[in-house]
Amino acid sequence: MSEKLHQVDIVKADDTYLYLNVDGQAYRVRWSDCSSKLTEASQIERQYIEVSPSGYGLHWPLIDENLAITPLLKQAEKLTAESV
Repeated sequence: MSEKLHQVDIVKADDTYLYLNVDGQAYRVRWSDCSSKLTEASQIERQYIEVSPSGYGLHWPLIDENLAITPLLKQAEKLTAESV
């Protein structure tokens, strides 16, 4: 088996942002920058997230939405210890 593309350690959601810890770096991305499905989704739908075993992407089964992590990080803001 090959190595994971990304190591996603923490995934959390609030009303405005999706928070990720990818490959040891913290990020946040606005739902509006993710997809229209996620922008319109309820908090419960947003919070139920699955990380693919390969580390390639995220899946929201309640709304059948998938996002690849690498392009998502291009929309994300890197967080520092001070901004968390």
